[in-house]
Formats: sequence, structure tokens, C-alpha cells
Amino acid sequence: MTSLNLVKLSVGSESVESLAAWQASPAAQAEDGLPRHITRMWPRRAQELLAGGSIYWVIEGAIRCRQPIVRLDAVMGADGIRRCALVMAPGLLRTDVVMRRPFQGWRYLKPQDSPADLPSRTAAEPPLPEEMAVALAAMGLRRA
Repeated sequence: MTSLNLVKLSVGSESVESLAAWQASPAAQAEDGLPRHITRMWPRRAQELLAGGSIYWVIEGAIRCRQPIVRLDAVMGADGIRRCALVMAPGLLRTDVVMRRPFQGWRYLKPQDSPADLPSRTAAEPPLPEEMAVALAAMGLRRA
């Protein structure tokens, strides 16, 4: 089975580091301590997501990192409505900067359309300012 990814806005995150800080809080963790994101809708293509898919996070208007999806958990909201918890592997893997317009919810993302991971040596460096990353992408020197 072919894998499939999700792309999701990280509302409230200003950087990859702020997303990591939020995921370290107990409110953002499953019972086993893995980071999770609770969403109202259950993915119809769950099998493809669980076959090696990742969630790509949009932060400040651009995809900047991803996390492999480990499992989908059913959780009950305080209002009695069943929701889906996207449980992810710990740690954020930085990717090429790819601009994305705002959208609601999440979207499926085919592997061939997904940003490439940054080499580990590059991921450890401070990220480029957004304006510079966009300018480089416009010149064809980075993906956008």
C-alpha cells in the first residue's frame, strides 16, 4: 500500500521551536507521552496514512517540518463527540520551506508533492529568515 501524508496549519506556532515546546506539554500528549493532535474529522484514508505517512506542519505561512504518524486514536471530547487523535513520533524533522496559503482543517499530501527533508547538518543550523527562503525559492535555488 502506498503511503499518504497530511498537511496541517500549526495555529499559534511562531516557529518550529514553539511547536516543539507545545508538544512537550502534557496537554499535547497521548497517555503514552507521544505528541498528538486532536481533530474533529477521522481521515477516510487512514490506512494510507498509517503506511508510513507524516504530518507536514505549516508554520507562519510555510511548511517547515514534519512528523511521522504512528497511529490514530479515538478520543471523546467533553461534548461527547468522538474525535481523532493523530499520534506522532516524537521530534520534528525540518523540511525545505514551501509556502502554503491558509486553509481550514488538514489536507492530504501525496509523497511526490511533499517537501524534502533537510540534510541533518542543515537541520541543525538556524533556519533561514522566511523572506530569504522565499527569495531563494523564487530564483529556483530552493523549493517553494
